Amino acid sequence: MTAFPIQAATIADALAGRDVLGKARTGSGKTLGFGLPAIVRLSEGPRPEKRRPRAIVLVPTRELGMQVSDALEPYAHAMHVSLKLVAGGLSMSKQIQALERGVHLVVATPGRMADLVRNGHADLSELELIVMDEADHMADMGFMDEITEILAGVPEGGQRLLFSATLDGDVDRLVKQYMHDPVTHDVTGGDDQPATMRHVVLNVPPNAKYQIATRIAAREGRTIVFVRTKLATERIAEEMREAGVLALAIHGDRSQAERNFAISAFRAGDVPVLVATDVAARGIHVDHVDLVMQIDPPADHKDYTHRSGRTARAGEEGLVVTLVLPHQRRSTDRMLERAGVDVTFRKVRGEDAESLAMVDDLTGGREPSWQPVREPRPQRPERRGKYERPGRGDRPGRGDRQRSDRRWEERPPRKWDRDDRPRRDDRPRRDDSRADDMVATQQRMEERLARIERDLADREAALQAREGRLAEREAQLDDRGSRRYDDRPSKGGYDKGARKGRDGDKPYKKGDKPYGKKPAKGGYDSSTRKPRKPRSGR
Repeated sequence: MTAFPIQAATIADALAGRDVLGKARTGSGKTLGFGLPAIVRLSEGPRPEKRRPRAIVLVPTRELGMQVSDALEPYAHAMHVSLKLVAGGLSMSKQIQALERGVHLVVATPGRMADLVRNGHADLSELELIVMDEADHMADMGFMDEITEILAGVPEGGQRLLFSATLDGDVDRLVKQYMHDPVTHDVTGGDDQPATMRHVVLNVPPNAKYQIATRIAAREGRTIVFVRTKLATERIAEEMREAGVLALAIHGDRSQAERNFAISAFRAGDVPVLVATDVAARGIHVDHVDLVMQIDPPADHKDYTHRSGRTARAGEEGLVVTLVLPHQRRSTDRMLERAGVDVTFRKVRGEDAESLAMVDDLTGGREPSWQPVREPRPQRPERRGKYERPGRGDRPGRGDRQRSDRRWEERPPRKWDRDDRPRRDDRPRRDDSRADDMVATQQRMEERLARIERDLADREAALQAREGRLAEREAQLDDRGSRRYDDRPSKGGYDKGARKGRDGDKPYKKGDKPYGKKPAKGGYDSSTRKPRKPRSGR
């Protein structure tokens, strides 16, 4: 196994238990730089307890987690170290079951890992080692809250390893807050891009942008095309297939099976062009990528570094081509200046022969075949055939048996002839258990009817008793006699017959006087506007 600079620089310090801060480009071999020391350390310790992993590797995307898990799986298996991938889009129940059994090393995305910790499925109290791979990209994706939550749960004596292409901004705050006297290893040589990577910027007119992109993608070798939106990935991939260039789209809305199929086909060389968004920029780790083409220029120099890091990996040569519209020229120049790269700039006038020849010389493009190709789809697994019971051995299936042609006359004779068959009367009678069940059922029905009759008799007796009580009460009321309201003795006051315009038949209160006898009150005459004299009465 060939050792990369980052491996030689970090393995010794990681085995010694020190915090390590590594600055390295993508493809420099840092996965084994932190994975091998972690596996060696875990193999020497005790078995993990339930829900308490001993080491965690945080990665920004699910695709990168799958690649890290695949890279470390052979070494972990050889050292008897259990390994589990924990990421969104995968079965959470299986991840919970693995944590319940106990696992040494967990490769996880920050969001899913923080969710499992909050719900009590994972406990970080026994964590010995935590690795943050591509920390700058995790910070750009908005995982800082989840990362700080996980780091806060790591015990004080835990070892921390951080790897990133840039060490500024949020990454610098993580280093100052959670790492203790880290050993820094910078294997970039002070340059963010390798010397074997060429950068070409083509200023193209809007009406020829996608035709030139298709011509460049028709070159030989693997090509990754970056665009800004998910919808653009599908449209551009379809246009390239219609022009005869086999391309697949990959973005966040694609299912996990489709994304895995696209990356596998691209890695195997079956699909030469992969159209992706920035979300998949860090998740595509494929060797021997010859060209990175950016149809939509990135807005930040870090995104440019991440995109261009897909090519020129492990010392190989690579080419980065950026297509720029006239109104994007100034912003792209500022972005490239901050990225610190040497760029070859050319202006493409259109689709004339001279311009196309210049594009072909710079990028290796060529005229596509213009014969549409179909989009490959992931195939369903083949059926395993009919279910075979255990212990069947090599017996042929029912459909595979060879049946001989037999005539009706050749059938084997019966056990008895027609005259020797047992008569109906001589046949054994059926068991009487069914008759016994019918008798028992009839008895239960009779008992139920008897209970119903008793209940009805009790109800009838209760109704008769109630009617008797009501008759007695009516007789008592008749003995009291009936009195009218007029027969009541007077309580004093005026005669109720002389009361008019008052409260009906309600008697006067004591001391009250009739309305006609009340003295008139004075007041104010509205017609004369003078005080009204009181009247003596009617």
